[in-house]
Amino acid sequence: MKRWLTAALAIGAAACGSTRSGPGTVPAPQAATDSAHVPFPSTYRAHPDSDVLLRNATVLTAAGPELPGASVLIRGGRIAAVGRDVTAPAGVRVIDATGKFITPGIIDTHSHIGVYAAPGTSAESDGNEATNPVTPDVWAEHSIWPQDPQIPLAIAGGITVAEILPGSANLIGGRSATIRMIPARTVQEMKYPGAPYGLKMACGENPKRVYARRGPSTRMGSMAGYRTAFAQAAEYRRRWDKWNADHDGDPPSRDLRMESLADVLRGKILVQNHCYRADEMANMIDLGREFGFRIRSFHHAVEAYKIADLLARDSVAASVWYDWWGFKMESFDGIPENAALLQKAGVRVVIHSDDADGIQRLNQAAGSAMYAGIHAGIPVAREQAIRWLTINPAWVLGIDSSTGSLEPGKHADVVVWSGDPFSIYSKAELVFNDGWLVFDRSDPRRQPSTDFNLGIAPPGIGR
Repeated sequence: MKRWLTAALAIGAAACGSTRSGPGTVPAPQAATDSAHVPFPSTYRAHPDSDVLLRNATVLTAAGPELPGASVLIRGGRIAAVGRDVTAPAGVRVIDATGKFITPGIIDTHSHIGVYAAPGTSAESDGNEATNPVTPDVWAEHSIWPQDPQIPLAIAGGITVAEILPGSANLIGGRSATIRMIPARTVQEMKYPGAPYGLKMACGENPKRVYARRGPSTRMGSMAGYRTAFAQAAEYRRRWDKWNADHDGDPPSRDLRMESLADVLRGKILVQNHCYRADEMANMIDLGREFGFRIRSFHHAVEAYKIADLLARDSVAASVWYDWWGFKMESFDGIPENAALLQKAGVRVVIHSDDADGIQRLNQAAGSAMYAGIHAGIPVAREQAIRWLTINPAWVLGIDSSTGSLEPGKHADVVVWSGDPFSIYSKAELVFNDGWLVFDRSDPRRQPSTDFNLGIAPPGIGR
């Protein structure tokens, strides 16, 4: 049987509150509502392999200092112990990782894998519903193709979790989906149980270009579009909250566009904002303050270093590239020291991809950003830089209580690297996703490939 489908057939059921806040207050993020009330609930089911002790490696936990000569114990799909004095219980498989590095699984906050699937023809172009500048009613998960051949390549790069977003054509592009990067038959089998939805918003040149003839054609028109949409959502939320409180008369009519925005105002959906220029990011922070929500993370954010103090003040993360800028006017002021300067100012830094090739080498991008900071006189240690790929993106996605660091009780999302993970010469050798050894570079049977590649590529990743 086809190995991707064989692995996917092993998967199967899962999960997922609501707070209220008035204008001018910022609600805390909430998990998705109870599965009985979610129209497309996750059906993900963990299926860990046997317990294992990864022994005598340099361990970057993303929760504390670097640990040389340490071990990580995985039991029942969870991190059971981390440290230098961890021993293998009876019957536990031991893997000698001497000379290697162990990190949490890499988390990408900005990916379009599945919605812009390979081979990249118009038939697979499902990321932008460019029919209206405000489309919060569309959900990325309804475009994700689980057999995208770019998925196993991301797995081989150490990716265990990713946020799949709509594109950036629209002011408000729709809901994102947080997925586990695993072989699966359906997107619901990949969805991270309990992860809050994200709302993709976009500033700047993209909406202006796409809607130049119909509007908005200016940045002030874009801001008016956001404000109009959230003013309508505030009224929609008020009507529904009143009806839910007293059940007086018939319920208000449903509006799928307003439902998503009302849940942003309730703190149940986290805003992920494509934005390049410092002045526009400041405007979007003010927009959130006007309507009572907070931007969770600015994505791309090539000028974030110019307003690092504002981002730190409001606990807004910055999901940035290391060296991707200069391809349009709003992206000209990118600098390689962006991430280091942001960290120095106390901002949550994330290195993201926005690219199906870049997602395979996010460790190298983070390493380049780290050394750019060091070269500029900003000290960044490996134990800090690893957070850019793991616990910080987990926070951006609202799942940091369950993944993103190697701490007892968390899901065993673990990567064993051949060497320093920030070196261009190092590769992911073993990738555990929730305790499942989903990739083993030395074993072709543990190198998933999709049915799309049957007859085209030899079995396994072969890299």
